[in-house]
Amino acid sequence: MAMTTEGLSWKGIGVRFVLALLLVYATWNPTGTSFTHWALYPIFGQGDGVASSQLPLKFLSAVLLVAGWVLYLQATRRSLGVPGALLVTAICGGVVWLLSSWNVFSLQGQAISHVVLVVLAMILAMGMSWSHLSRRLSGQVDTDSVD
Repeated sequence: MAMTTEGLSWKGIGVRFVLALLLVYATWNPTGTSFTHWALYPIFGQGDGVASSQLPLKFLSAVLLVAGWVLYLQATRRSLGVPGALLVTAICGGVVWLLSSWNVFSLQGQAISHVVLVVLAMILAMGMSWSHLSRRLSGQVDTDSVD
């Protein structure tokens, strides 16, 4: 008898969060080591200039990043919708505000950039995971209408 596992585990949520972090930080981050710094800034006259030998790699990287963003944003839009995404954003903002008021971290310098990127990754991961969590909590299944 084959054993199937339905739903989502904490490990699954963690994987979705780590992949969202990779997507967000690969697109842009305050350290200067991102796709934006490597591929886009040189086009607009900032940075080292465009090396034509790297154009195919930059193109492929751009397509992969766009595919990742489309996947995460589409899943978030479908599972949470705009009101749900705003609610998750408000909850994350409240947690950040609380931790900042407790002096867990300071919202100055590059720290605020990292906090925003982590919150964005949390929202994307919640969007990817919400249908599974909702089904587990409520017993109701989310489906997309197909006409």
